[in-house]
Amino acid sequence: MPRRQGYALLIALVTGTAALAAAVAVAGSLLFTGPRATAAAATAPQGVARTPAAPAHSTGHWLATWAAAPVLGLADPAQAEDQSRRVIRNVVHTSVGGNEARLTLSNLFGTAPLLIDHVTVNTRPVTFRGAPSVTVAAGGQTVSDPVAVPVNADADLVVALRTPTADGPVTTHPNSHQTSYTEDDRGTWSTTQWRYLTAVDVRGDSRATAALVAFGDSLTAGTGSTTDANTRWPDALADRLDGRYAVVNEGIAGNRLLRDRIGPRGLDRFERDVLGVSGVKTVVIALGINDVQAFPKESDPARITGALRSLTRRAHARGLHVVGATLMPYRGYRTWTPAQNEVRERVNAEIRAGGVFDEVIDSDLSLRDPADPRQLSPAYDSGDHLHLNDAGYARLAAQIDVRPLLTTRATTDAL
Repeated sequence: MPRRQGYALLIALVTGTAALAAAVAVAGSLLFTGPRATAAAATAPQGVARTPAAPAHSTGHWLATWAAAPVLGLADPAQAEDQSRRVIRNVVHTSVGGNEARLTLSNLFGTAPLLIDHVTVNTRPVTFRGAPSVTVAAGGQTVSDPVAVPVNADADLVVALRTPTADGPVTTHPNSHQTSYTEDDRGTWSTTQWRYLTAVDVRGDSRATAALVAFGDSLTAGTGSTTDANTRWPDALADRLDGRYAVVNEGIAGNRLLRDRIGPRGLDRFERDVLGVSGVKTVVIALGINDVQAFPKESDPARITGALRSLTRRAHARGLHVVGATLMPYRGYRTWTPAQNEVRERVNAEIRAGGVFDEVIDSDLSLRDPADPRQLSPAYDSGDHLHLNDAGYARLAAQIDVRPLLTTRATTDAL
């Protein structure tokens, strides 16, 4: 079986289901007949990860092998009558490997403390400051203790967790283009939401040097790509880097730079979703097309480029290299107008002129139709004239020069 089809998923759904079901059956009465063994809340505001002490045997730097931006809070879509038997299985795809992992769990959009009383990563138990459970404050997040677990690059990883008293809102990342699962007393249910899990960090693989964050909207999140095929452009880039440089996808479908729309606006989430990522040294910013095409439409290109410059300045203050993408054409999409296309072209002209980013990916030039530069090339169009197909995302990833990445040294933070 090719790695892209996911060894970890097979492990979790065959052996993991049996193991966790047995744990629930055997330990359920111990967990729920007396005071709950909740850990002291190892929580911090989003973007300020509190790092547990490393075990004496651990080596290397923490790098994010996977991450997903928290988008919104939703009513629990699979509310079981007996939540003590409900298990959430988030399936994620790694970019680099290691022999230890740690998890970040978020209650950003929760309105009450969240008890998480059982967590595993590829069936290995996870603890929080030595305790098997943790309570995450409303609006907060927690980082687990390191877990000794082999993590392969370019493989599926399953993080299972139980929230026995949760009644929403659930902090979630919808439209993941990855199938995850919820199990309860009624059966097993598939979902394309990642719930509560926002990052998996690894260490122990000397091949990986640092992390790249892909920061964008649906064109980064992968709208139009094949579900479970891991063909979003950050996945294709990770394939090119072959486990030697971490790539994490912080795209949100529908996200805007200047206004809240779906997920917090890019200006507000940059601290958490880019600067807070473990081991980040490079950021690729591909954001702004929704400011142009979605209502209310931004008519001043200088406001968009000014916001992009501000992100670059913030990244530079943390020592990051900034790569930025031009805005791709979208003629044929329902919101396209000649006036807004002019705004897009003026944004692109300023990006190409320099002074916005350190380096430019001209995705507009590489993906547009030579016969009509206002629209995507039919070879790369998913069919809606705004989003790319798998070939388009591969083409976009191919525009990034990976040679500088492979000479970048990791951060000196070994925590």
